[in-house]
Amino acid sequence: MNMSLAGASLVYLDHNATTRPAPEVVTEMVDALELGWANPSSTHEPGQGARRLLADARTRVAAFLGCQGTELVFTSGATEANHMAVLGALEAARAASGGQRRRLVLSAVEHPGLLALARRLQGEGVPVDLIPVDTQGRLDLDAARALIRDDVALVSVMGANNETGVLMPVAELAALARAAGSLLHVDATQLLGKSRLHFASSGIDLMSVSAHKLHGPKGVGALVVRKGVVLPALLSGRQERNRRGGTENTPGIAGFAAACELARRTLDEDLARMTALRERLEDGLRAWPQVQVYGRQAARLPNTVCLRFGALDSDQVLNRLENAGVVASSGAACTAAGTQPSHVLLAMGESALHAKAGVRFSLGRETAAAEIQRALDAVARVIGPLLAPIETTAMAA
Repeated sequence: MNMSLAGASLVYLDHNATTRPAPEVVTEMVDALELGWANPSSTHEPGQGARRLLADARTRVAAFLGCQGTELVFTSGATEANHMAVLGALEAARAASGGQRRRLVLSAVEHPGLLALARRLQGEGVPVDLIPVDTQGRLDLDAARALIRDDVALVSVMGANNETGVLMPVAELAALARAAGSLLHVDATQLLGKSRLHFASSGIDLMSVSAHKLHGPKGVGALVVRKGVVLPALLSGRQERNRRGGTENTPGIAGFAAACELARRTLDEDLARMTALRERLEDGLRAWPQVQVYGRQAARLPNTVCLRFGALDSDQVLNRLENAGVVASSGAACTAAGTQPSHVLLAMGESALHAKAGVRFSLGRETAAAEIQRALDAVARVIGPLLAPIETTAMAA
């Protein structure tokens, strides 16, 4: 996707951070703003019109996610949905077990926002355990079996890691959680539009999603709550079946529905094309001996390449690439501007030096083959000269 920023045409390869709203999404949001502006909780006709618009959008989003409309709780995004899932599940489990079931189990490579919540809960006395990963970023299932016991309230993992694209073993974790009598929550944000996600058949109890990862708008997402799961409200109010207070973001939800319909129509084609383009990009980058690709032996998203160029600091690499017209990232958007090593790469056994060198290229539905070639040409032009001395020294040795 060519983006024009400050008069320059950029190759945008940061789709795991966010995606550009599709034209159909913008159109539907404008229509909702103009025609569905009333409060959907109001009993008068304008309000009921907005209510019908909301109900229609709920049906369309649910169809794409593979859940029932009654299982959807619309939120401001995945971060809020994650908090609802974790805090609600812990509260419900403590109440039901008389305080005996209160432990939280996460993977060591969760999103920084969820890990920050876990640290806060630890400070409040909640026992928290982290499941380690191997050098490919794959979850250690033996460690998971040892940690998921009958005192666990919730197991929470991301469906796919946002930095490496490595997929988590959701089906296996669902079975372990079910055997222990605990719930499984999956942050499926990175799975949207990059996998054949289907909630009903997944074994997941709680699932968070965010529209802006799917060419939808920012500021809207959902928590899917499996029928029969008791979850106290994080925000009290009678909206969303008393599960999330606050007037619904009707235009945002309408845009979310439009994005889901677009993705549903093109999903198979998108997955095949992104896989082919990712392999082309990865093969071109691996032509440099100093390039190390992370998670290459693991099952990954079809759009994500995480690597390092020797020990070159990611900030240096990304600045040079952007000046050459290519936008990429060093990981989660909320931490990418920092100077700390990637906690994901550290968990995979990398040194602090190498964990500060990780660069992520993430493709999208709009990425074109010509843009992949432009990215490879840019790497050769602005990163290659930094790598050549390393190669020469190594060969001389």
